[in-house]
Amino acid sequence: MTARQRERPTRTDALQGPAVDLDRYTPAYFTFIANKLARGASKHYLETYGIGIETWRIMVMLAIEGKVTAQRVCQLIGMDKASVSRTFKSMHAQGLVSFSSDDHDGRLRHATFTPRGREMHDSIMKFALNREQAFLSVLAPGEVDVLIDLLRRLHENLPMVDATSDAFMENQRARGLVPPRGPRRRKVTTP
Repeated sequence: MTARQRERPTRTDALQGPAVDLDRYTPAYFTFIANKLARGASKHYLETYGIGIETWRIMVMLAIEGKVTAQRVCQLIGMDKASVSRTFKSMHAQGLVSFSSDDHDGRLRHATFTPRGREMHDSIMKFALNREQAFLSVLAPGEVDVLIDLLRRLHENLPMVDATSDAFMENQRARGLVPPRGPRRRKVTTP
């Protein structure tokens, strides 16, 4: 018996069956790393600046693009629209962003930095880059380049992953191996 086998807890007969090998399951690593990085950064953002990780993510986009809509944030970062709207509202209340209407579509609002928001972004950016440097310190410079290329390619491949997932589930439904699609959840509104 190897040391690794001894470390793993044994399961009772009732729990026996297939299980994901977390040492080899890449989505788990992405989730673990993203959650732990976000939690560590968020702690400092909240304690020092009074903002959360969602606000920082939108600030990064604002610094790059100059102005953004909620739709653009959802498209690029993958945040859900309700979360983006709440974050924009909070950022506006803190005096970090201002809004302007879109010239072509009056329903769209563009967020832009206020001077206070830009100043906060610039201060936080130093901290964020320091964390990134510490995170990547176990890699050689060439490995960082390879990692970034691999991550970019994986990110670009996500639409194919979603299409494959949809096809797999439809096949499973057609074969009666998974329940049919349930009704979409509706927002409950109170009068």
